[in-house]
Amino acid sequence: MKKWLVSLLIALTLAALFYYWSRPQPVTVTVTTVERGLVERTVANTRAGTVKACQRSRLALSIGGRIDQLLVKEGDQVKAGQLLMVLWNEDRAAQLDVAKASQLSAQRERQSICIAAQSDLREARRLTNLAKKNLVSEESADLAGSRAQASAASCEAAKAREAQAAATVSAAAATLEQTFLRAPFDGAVAEVTGEVGEYATPSPPGVMTPPAIDLLTDNCHYISAPIDEVDASDIALGLPVRVTLDAFRDEIFPASVRRISPYILDQEKQARTVEVEAELGALPEGVHLLAGYSADMEIILDSAENALRIPSELLVDDNFVLVVDEDGYLRRRAIRKGLGNWRYTEVREGLEEGEQIVSNIGSAGVEEGAPVRIGTSADD
Repeated sequence: MKKWLVSLLIALTLAALFYYWSRPQPVTVTVTTVERGLVERTVANTRAGTVKACQRSRLALSIGGRIDQLLVKEGDQVKAGQLLMVLWNEDRAAQLDVAKASQLSAQRERQSICIAAQSDLREARRLTNLAKKNLVSEESADLAGSRAQASAASCEAAKAREAQAAATVSAAAATLEQTFLRAPFDGAVAEVTGEVGEYATPSPPGVMTPPAIDLLTDNCHYISAPIDEVDASDIALGLPVRVTLDAFRDEIFPASVRRISPYILDQEKQARTVEVEAELGALPEGVHLLAGYSADMEIILDSAENALRIPSELLVDDNFVLVVDEDGYLRRRAIRKGLGNWRYTEVREGLEEGEQIVSNIGSAGVEEGAPVRIGTSADD
């Protein structure tokens, strides 16, 4: 009997040892607690956007010529209408002087002819009155009247010649103005092409040449970025936008959609996109933007406050999560999603606040039914 009990005890011990060594070993995982917070549905640009100046003009003269005066340099602040560059124009200035002299001559000629016409008119009226009293012949009165009408016509012709001379002055002034380059708006000079004495050439059709002066506003900017065509129908004017810049990594700039391109950009070997512009709000103190900065925009289409949420990267097959149950085992659980973006996804059904889900779902051995122990970080 004792031998039988000893044999049974040994068998039970061996079975216990076999079970102990063959049981699944717990896997160390990191978990995330299901919580409540803000969840947004957003779209972002597919390629880097750009900070652009509200106004930018690559100025060029309409005619070619030798640069005679260069009145600004790169970085200068200028006002609208300020003279920036002048071509050699002595010949055009002389033509304007000739036109002004001709105008003055036409004015004096008009004055002389019109004074004579007024005198002839008075003489015709006197002779007409005398003819009525039979003091002069009707023939003399008739000749005086005809002479007065001819003088009046000559006066009108002189006025027309004076107007023609004034138009000639305007044409000469416009021709001279072609040699002047003026600022169309207040701004800063970004680039100057050419030096005094060099020949400035206008850009012919279809040929891109450097502008004489690149002028832009440095106190007003907006963001332009391409958005994938599949998201274009969801975007509307006025939607809030979060803008981030590589030059200011710790800053988020509020903005709003101000323009949506009316067509889809189709370029060879590139995804089709729509250009979206965002107007920036008030900039933080000390932040000075420069045109050309790279920028990213995140357009907020919809949002939910105090929503039950989980990190979006923890979704398995886009509809499941791995939950740690009360016994310390992993369970695969289906959920119903709500709003979501690249960071958070709203959970409408399937989870409760405070439950723990596995955050290192890519670790080896993490699967449904496995026993786990909770680590302190993703490196455990």
